[in-house]
Amino acid sequence: MTEAILQVEGLRKTFGESVAVADVSFSLRPGGALAVVGESGSGKTTVARMIVGLERPTSGRITACGHDRSELPRSARERRRRGGEVQIVFQDPYSSLDPRQSPAAAIDEVLRLHTPLDQAKRRRRVAELAELVGLDERQLAALPARLSGGQRQRVAIARALAAEPRILILDESVAPLDVSIQAQVLNVLADVRERTGIAYLFISHDLAVVRQVADDVVVMRHGSIVERGPAAQVLDEPRHPYTRLLRASVPGPGWRPARRTISKETR
Repeated sequence: MTEAILQVEGLRKTFGESVAVADVSFSLRPGGALAVVGESGSGKTTVARMIVGLERPTSGRITACGHDRSELPRSARERRRRGGEVQIVFQDPYSSLDPRQSPAAAIDEVLRLHTPLDQAKRRRRVAELAELVGLDERQLAALPARLSGGQRQRVAIARALAAEPRILILDESVAPLDVSIQAQVLNVLADVRERTGIAYLFISHDLAVVRQVADDVVVMRHGSIVERGPAAQVLDEPRHPYTRLLRASVPGPGWRPARRTISKETR
């Protein structure tokens, strides 16, 4: 059995008296795609923030690429090493980019921090990453305000990939995009995974998206895991009532929002 590239064991996080994450354990294989799903407040984003090093676990152990990440990094050198192992793409493509920095400059900045490439080689690598995520030269040179949401999220993905991580966390990364743009970004991610062998950890509440991208699924509720297994099994034959509720909430073909009638008294 292939050794896990990411191992989470007995993870717990409290904020005062509130328990955000309670005894969460799972693993991600090299080149795999694991989805952690649940509604807002289930603890899934807190788990992601602990893995990437933005939050310190109250207890438990996180191991990525053979290194313990249970404590926050203590030096810039340690942060750079960790950045070469795990990167994250956040939900909001409108606030995750510097509005004064072009995509080319943003990607180049990561290459300067994480690779020994000289300027000419960095320029070629920027072009390679742009091609990988489907950005053209005009988009690379534009400021973020001139780009669509989907284009900005492609920039965020390319910037994360510039560090050459072995694990990419995607925290609701397609949630704010419309369905057609979601499909484009998901296709980009599938292509990147096939070409690079990167492992994905998807944080999502959207089972329709999870079905397209994940090999395995972990379902969280109130900070704890309530169900886990292969994606097809969990999504098609859910065992836990909460998972069945999530599945039932996915709009089917032809679904339309109900019209709200306004009575004369409330006009």
